[in-house]
Amino acid sequence: MAYRPSKKTRKTLLGGGAVLLLVGLNAPAAVSFAEDQYHAYRIAQPEYKARYGSWARVDIPQEYRTNAIHAALLHTGKVLIVAGSGNDEKHFDAGTFDTVLWDPAENTFRKIPTPEDFFCGGHAQLPDGRLLVAGGTARYEVLDDRVERAGGGMRVKNENPDKPLKLRKGTVFRSPSGVEYVSKFDVTVPRAKREFEVDYFESGRMKPWKTKVTAAEQRVFVEAVKEGPEAVAAEAAQYEIVGLTGRKADDSYGLAEKITMDKQDFQGIRAAYEFDPTAEKYIRVDPMKEARWYPTLVGLEDGRVLAVSGLDDVGAILAGDNEIYDPKTKKWSKGPFHYFPTYPALFLTKGGKLFYPGANAGYGPADKGREPGIWDLRKNTFSKVPGLTDTDETETAASLLLPPVQDQRVMILGGGGVGESKKSTARTAIVDLKEDSPVFRPGPDLPQGTRYLNSVIMPDDTVFTSGGSRDYRGRGDSNILKAQSYDPRADVFTEAAEPTVGRNYHSEALLLPDGRVATFGSDSLYGDKDNTKLGKFEQRMEVYTPPALHRAGGKRPVIGAGPTDIARGKTVTYRGTGADKVVKARLMRPSAVTHTTDVEQRSIELGLKKGRGAVSLTVPDDPTLVPPGWYMLFLTDDDAVPSEAKWVKVG
Repeated sequence: MAYRPSKKTRKTLLGGGAVLLLVGLNAPAAVSFAEDQYHAYRIAQPEYKARYGSWARVDIPQEYRTNAIHAALLHTGKVLIVAGSGNDEKHFDAGTFDTVLWDPAENTFRKIPTPEDFFCGGHAQLPDGRLLVAGGTARYEVLDDRVERAGGGMRVKNENPDKPLKLRKGTVFRSPSGVEYVSKFDVTVPRAKREFEVDYFESGRMKPWKTKVTAAEQRVFVEAVKEGPEAVAAEAAQYEIVGLTGRKADDSYGLAEKITMDKQDFQGIRAAYEFDPTAEKYIRVDPMKEARWYPTLVGLEDGRVLAVSGLDDVGAILAGDNEIYDPKTKKWSKGPFHYFPTYPALFLTKGGKLFYPGANAGYGPADKGREPGIWDLRKNTFSKVPGLTDTDETETAASLLLPPVQDQRVMILGGGGVGESKKSTARTAIVDLKEDSPVFRPGPDLPQGTRYLNSVIMPDDTVFTSGGSRDYRGRGDSNILKAQSYDPRADVFTEAAEPTVGRNYHSEALLLPDGRVATFGSDSLYGDKDNTKLGKFEQRMEVYTPPALHRAGGKRPVIGAGPTDIARGKTVTYRGTGADKVVKARLMRPSAVTHTTDVEQRSIELGLKKGRGAVSLTVPDDPTLVPPGWYMLFLTDDDAVPSEAKWVKVG
């Protein structure tokens, strides 16, 4: 039951002031105003905050307001907010790409030079504390009714084994019938592969017998020079590369893929960078083999990162071509082949397998890659996990490894139908991966059908969820100004204070080192109930303070002197105040979140022994539970009050 002031207080609030208002205003407006005033009073009361928590807006100077598409917590305690072009084609065309670094402790902001359009790329934490950012936008979509020129993929061939072929953006390809197409990006085709077939003399001497050359190829998106359907290419053909002469012209040509007037989807980039939190800048590393837009990047137990899914360089969803980044060599290698829709939620589980709860965001057919399952990367096998209901409503669902990670339980919350579907579900479900034959079982329903829900693991092992909308991208004024906390032990939701800013598509939430939750972004399609007014990107940020911090009265456990570098399987000791009341110790991996997908966050239970003015903590000796990297160490007391985090590095 919500806190209510006394009858006398309510009479004061709704009495004299409201009567005076009724004289000058119509009654409904006056009542609404009075109710708003009463609500503001109610949520400001200490008793209310101690039960439900509170929200506060972040004061952001105008020059640092941005369209938050991605948010990642760094081991410096700062938050990297990445917009890229921010779902704004004007910014894309102008090449104005945005990143803002926010320091929550000081509430200061800094603009970071952004070398590529990371809009709708992927990201993952690396063992040394850098953030890997890969993929993003090469070209914005062109809808069916706006396509004026035929477009599609051109496979550029190079038969020269001695030199790569470099073609600039704007290169013209000419068909046998004289129709011309222009490339929209630079492209480099490697040297052709030369192989020797040999013969041997009786003396054992070897001589070349025949040379075989296999052409290298690279694909580039091309668009017809002239408007209209006459440039549609339905049949395969070889294309001249205009402007090449001599051997280059003989060794190089194009082979058209499908060139149509169909809708042209977003296209991905191959670029990859590491963001250095100390230098506060992006550092280029080797690009991916595949271009990716809407990819998931997930850290593995050895510190490498797997990149999965995405739209490629011509806007087609990748068939299952995945790749692995090694932070030691800064290079990519081929990963296990498996198809997923874009932004699949993939969680590293005990033993090194990845679990896919079916949650995803964005692109892919409704009948492919939607079923949950366990992916064994070493064997490249995928074992389906049954029991999930509303399987046609897993797009834009939230999902997470429930705390602590040792329990090996995964939860999926809400979601909607594929694409612009109006469907949304209140369903939650939980699977215990320790079972011999895991099966999803129902969890408690959300208050209403919800897409784009944000879910954040808290230091006390609860899960804070907030925002979302009932309809696609908040359509029909369907944002949900509600929040709730899930208790995995009791398997129940409890009400939390209501946010004041709606969050749907392109929104994020993450845990801060001080135990609060920050929320960012939102990209409503429309701004009114009748869907007549175009929506506007939400640039306000809001921070939630949980009830325990209001109850604490300033008294929180304090983590004092102790090591920063800790090893798996070892016990470490920290001095501090309030140690005798500590009941939980958790390592919490910092988030890297976008499109309701946060596969980085996890909470690891530490063995706990209390001494006089100190705690001794034992770290699990299992890299599949504790991947290498930086973590927030939290201590929580018997009133669920957390300490501020101490940053520690697990090697």
